[in-house]
Amino acid sequence: MDKQIPHPAPPDITLSCAVITVSDTRTKETDKSGQLLQEMLRNAGHSVTAYIIIKDEKLEVVKQLQYLCQIEVIDAVILNGGTGIAPRDTTYDAIENLLEKTLPGFGELFRWLSYQEIGSRAIASRAIAGSYQGKLVFSLPGSSNAVKLGMEKLILPELVHLRGQLRGDQFHYN
Repeated sequence: MDKQIPHPAPPDITLSCAVITVSDTRTKETDKSGQLLQEMLRNAGHSVTAYIIIKDEKLEVVKQLQYLCQIEVIDAVILNGGTGIAPRDTTYDAIENLLEKTLPGFGELFRWLSYQEIGSRAIASRAIAGSYQGKLVFSLPGSSNAVKLGMEKLILPELVHLRGQLRGDQFHYN
């Protein structure tokens, strides 16, 4: 069931996005989730300015996020991987204190939607979103199903609108 969006953002706005895959084992050839993120962004009319794969190391995640958020043309950074509670899952820990503003509803809704698909295992997800240095930051689990869910149901429908809010843009709604 599609919900009526109260103030739809103009459809002709293209955002520049960066994709970070956090994984100790994936390569560009085996990174299905990173490839899916890029494909979904491009299919929605956005551009992918940067795509990197980094090890699941807290300092590496922080370093790359700080670097990408200094690039003026980047509007959003979408991370995948490292959001669980295993000892090597450090993405959430790396970015939670960097975010200047958080979007608690993102993680809450992601877990609620995940629960509908995978049941109680959804509680292990530490998906998070917010803003850092004037950029939107989204962090999703590394599974392709989680990426698809988060992109289709949450990120793509709100990406342009959230970027406009972050910048203080005043869209003209019909």
